[in-house]
Parts: sequence; structure tokens; C-alpha cells
Amino acid sequence: MYRLDMNCDLGESFGAYKLGNDEQILDVVTSCNIACGFHAGDAATMRKTVAMALEKGVAIGAHPGLQDLVGFGRRNMDISPQEAHDIVVYQIGALYGFVRAQGGKMQHVKAHGALYNMAAVNAGLAEAIAEAVYKVDPELILFGLSGSELIRAGQKIGLRTASEVFADRTYQENGTLTPRRRPDAMIEDTDKAVAQVIRMVKEGKVRSQQGVDVAIQADTVCIHGDGPHALEFARHIRQALTDAGITVQAVGRSA
Repeated sequence: MYRLDMNCDLGESFGAYKLGNDEQILDVVTSCNIACGFHAGDAATMRKTVAMALEKGVAIGAHPGLQDLVGFGRRNMDISPQEAHDIVVYQIGALYGFVRAQGGKMQHVKAHGALYNMAAVNAGLAEAIAEAVYKVDPELILFGLSGSELIRAGQKIGLRTASEVFADRTYQENGTLTPRRRPDAMIEDTDKAVAQVIRMVKEGKVRSQQGVDVAIQADTVCIHGDGPHALEFARHIRQALTDAGITVQAVGRSA
């Protein structure tokens, strides 16, 4: 039986600035990663997003990022493993408070943007992030790019991990995502995105930009919620997965 979690990055509004289609996207996905105030989000947004997720039965995760509001956490920063550990603990704690205050339970942690991508290839950063998650709550599930250092670090320390794949991103032959600055980084064609996801789930493979198949584990798929057609795209992906005989449910509820 094939299973797949659908996750989306949410809670990215900040002050007077509104981003994404959070309420509508929550009707489609099974897990959400809520920004914790460093790359996006603020206290009020965290509270509201947690409330909506609990109301709709969507599993909640912390989405810690680099302290870079201007760059939306997508610019690499030269931080030490200790700094990575500390900012992850800090941000998990912030969201954990809002989840606990509203009677909920946090399911997972997924690093954001540049922090996520750096930890995918940097073992020191990956181990620091995994240690931070484990120390806060060893029951939390660590999300990471399939085949990455983050997944290895999580497994090594004893965390349950969820290997993440992307519907609308292209891959390199080493298993990493094509950098966003490149024109071929995104998949705009919905049918191609659907086909890529289904193949990753059923065959455990993805075709890289170099034309080589890369082995991949697909436990959860990221659906970006901030594009102009994000909601339509998310609905299409979910229906296609169901039609392909893939059960869509949160990773914490699939055991």
C-alpha cells in the first residue's frame, strides 16, 4: 500500500503583509510547517495558523529558518553548528508554546529555505539541527530532503524521520534540488509535477536535469502555498494521488 503525506509551508504573513492562501490550503494538505518568526511569521500569525490547523485536523510542524526576513530565509548565511542548534531550539519553542496553549500536539520539524538546503549537504549543520529537535522532544519527526545529511543525522540520533520530495522542483543528479536562481528550477506544468510525484512514490526514482534517474524515498511531498495557482495545484495533486491509489495522510498517523 502506498502512502504519502502532503505538507505545505504556512504562517508566512508578517505584520501588515499577507502571504499565501493558508485557510484554503489547509483543506487539502495533511501536514503544515508553520513559520516561527525568523524568516517569516509573527506571534499573531503563529497563533492564528495553529488554530486553523487544529480546527481542520492538519498535523502541525515547526518551520525554523535563518534570521533573515528581508531575504525570506533563502540566502545562505555562514552560521556555526552551535548557532544552528540554538536558533532551531528557539523557534521550535516559540511554536510549541502556541500549539500547547491551544490544546494541540506538534508532529514534526522542517527547516526552511537556505537552512534546509545547507543542512542537506553539511553534516555538521544537519547533526546540530537533529540534536536540537531531539533535545526539545525526541518524539518529534524530522523532515528532510530525501537522501540528505539531515535524514542521516536524524536517524543516527534516534529521531523518526520523513524523507521529503518536491512536486514542483527539479532535481540534480546528486539528489539535491536545482537552485531557485536557475530558470529550470521550477516545474510549471501541473501534469509533469503529478507524474514526478507518482513516480517517486511508486518507483522510488526521480529523473534529474542531467537525464539520470536518482533513487529517492518519498514519505512526504511539499506543496508550495504562495504561488498564484497554489490552491488549484494542491487540489490537483491530491486528487491525482488518490486516483493513483496512493493514500494521503499525515506521517504521524500512518504507522
